[in-house]
Amino acid sequence: MRVVLDSNILLSALISPHGPPDRIYRAWRAARFELVTSITQLEEIRRASRYPKLQAVLQPAQVGLMVNNLQRALVLEDLPSGFETSDPDDAFLLAMAKAGEADYLVTGDRRAGLLQRGSVGRARILTPADFCAEVLRRH
Repeated sequence: MRVVLDSNILLSALISPHGPPDRIYRAWRAARFELVTSITQLEEIRRASRYPKLQAVLQPAQVGLMVNNLQRALVLEDLPSGFETSDPDDAFLLAMAKAGEADYLVTGDRRAGLLQRGSVGRARILTPADFCAEVLRRH
């Protein structure tokens, strides 16, 4: 099973342990699914972790460790274009799901319209809570 995690899920896993994002991240670390990421996403995580509001709650060492861990996932270098989203900065998530042949895309971002879309390619788009309830519970 291949999964794309929105950057907000990955950063949330570091900010609030014991919530659904942390549970999902720990499930990947325990090899319960294959994570699909990209050079684009790794750069976004590095950049976002330097935002003042996130610097206040994130330890640089935690972010560095996560980025190092993510480099052991399926890292896509070239992403297809042509994906439309309300937030153009989130189009790469749809491209990752399609190019990485993901089964799921997990996001907490309701504003970008990804959750309303429901799917991309064969990937279902779910919230972290729904992914935990529907997928992690049975795998």
